[in-house]
Amino acid sequence: MRKLLAILLISCWASLAYAQKADLIVTNAKLVTLDPASTVAQALAVRDGRIVAIGGNDAVEGLIGPATRRVDAGGRTIIPGLIDSHIHAVRAGLTYATEVNWIGAKTIPEAMERLRQAATARPASWIIVAGGWSELQFTEKRRPTLAEVMAAVPDNPAYIQLFYSAVLMTPKAQQALGMSADQLPAGITTERAASGDATGWLNGSIVSISALFDRLPRPNFEENVAGTRQFFTELNRLGVTGIVDPGGFSIYPSHYAALQKLWRDKSLSVRVAFSLFAQNVGAEFDEYKTLTPFLPMGFGDDMLRFNGLGERITGAMYNNNAPDAAAKDKFREIIRWAAKQGLTVTIHWQEDKSVHHLLDLYDEVNKETPLAPLRWSIAHLDNTSPQTLARMKALGIGWTMQDAMYLGGDRIVAQVGEAARSMPPLVTALRMGVHVGAGTDAHRVASYNPFVALQWMLDGKTVGGLSTRGPDETPSREDALRLYTVGSAWFCFDETRRGTLETGKLADFAILDRDFMSIPVEQIGATASLLTVVGGKVVYAADAFSSAK
Repeated sequence: MRKLLAILLISCWASLAYAQKADLIVTNAKLVTLDPASTVAQALAVRDGRIVAIGGNDAVEGLIGPATRRVDAGGRTIIPGLIDSHIHAVRAGLTYATEVNWIGAKTIPEAMERLRQAATARPASWIIVAGGWSELQFTEKRRPTLAEVMAAVPDNPAYIQLFYSAVLMTPKAQQALGMSADQLPAGITTERAASGDATGWLNGSIVSISALFDRLPRPNFEENVAGTRQFFTELNRLGVTGIVDPGGFSIYPSHYAALQKLWRDKSLSVRVAFSLFAQNVGAEFDEYKTLTPFLPMGFGDDMLRFNGLGERITGAMYNNNAPDAAAKDKFREIIRWAAKQGLTVTIHWQEDKSVHHLLDLYDEVNKETPLAPLRWSIAHLDNTSPQTLARMKALGIGWTMQDAMYLGGDRIVAQVGEAARSMPPLVTALRMGVHVGAGTDAHRVASYNPFVALQWMLDGKTVGGLSTRGPDETPSREDALRLYTVGSAWFCFDETRRGTLETGKLADFAILDRDFMSIPVEQIGATASLLTVVGGKVVYAADAFSSAK
């Protein structure tokens, strides 16, 4: 009996020791931890999705067991997984498998070749470029012409969108939608050259162009799932492990089905915190009250979680720099209710000159329900002033800042001149203690590449090479990286769980193909991940680390 008990005790001890071993060990790295001491470590160990040890190589040796996967980083830099605090990724994923992407195309012939390749792969199908590009990225410094697009894809209906301001549609595309030069949708106008001839481009507002996009054929459910999987893998390739998604135009509750399927199948490779964007103008409050009983704040898990309302709360207050009393009353009613429900609210607001309308309403609500614990935020607001930042700090309102000036800075400089030198005032905001998260606002108005955004944060140059922001508002590399990691995590209540590489935190990290902290700034935009890990699971591996999958 004693011998049997001894055997059982030894067996239990061995099982316990085995269970305490790491699932994954990474050694010989330059670990940029972003912890409060700015520690640079050499190795980390992961068990059950969390970091259990970090330090020198010797700090993890005792955690190696028979089942432990070992990765030798070969001296490469490891950073915490990047978190985009404002990206329309759920919507982008729905069409990613069936759209053409011009992100990174340097010439018009290269862009046309991407159209041709899509037409060859999908004969007679729609060719859609939904945005994410600027004419200034092309060496020609102009938009493609209708003739160039038709030469590239003569047999396909083609739709090319530039930001939310212009669209080119081939005759086949217009015919398919029942449009003509004499029968354009509401809010859409024909662009004409100085000669008076139509250029082929159509102009409109964000609302009218979004309504036009809604008329395009939608991918089916299987394509939605495939596109979401592909887009999230592309984000993983760029070191992204988390996103905060503010909904957007043209995405309704039923469109979240693909995301939810990947979640149910435990196939999500990016942590998603998503908001509810009002789609029914005039009936927004009814929409919120109908949907939120099924989505209490924080509902979900570590991979998919409901994160409140935004970024359009009401249609009347969206891009409205002079809201009237009726618009304010409706908005106040909703945000007062949201505060009492404990819901986070994020709002799209672009102009500092009018943001007082918003903050005055927030002041009113704050007197009834403190807003700071709810982590409300304002998106965009590149020209925010110290006075506005002070009001935001006092209310506990955060700021999600994007790299809009990378693609649009040339136009903004032409409008505001020297004022652009302090746009956006990143260093001022950090010095004042405002919570700031970095992001892209992709994919219709920007590239989703976080390293392009990080390079822009450090050099202030537009895609056309124009230097805009001055040195006074240029953060350090470490501060920029913090904004894209732990800074962004704050907006979904996760800054104590991820965003830095520390013991006990979720094991989200990326091994980079170059040293972000030391390479020339102009090379940062070309950075990619060689190995991306989410919760200890490898979600992307380049050839150099293919054995780690």
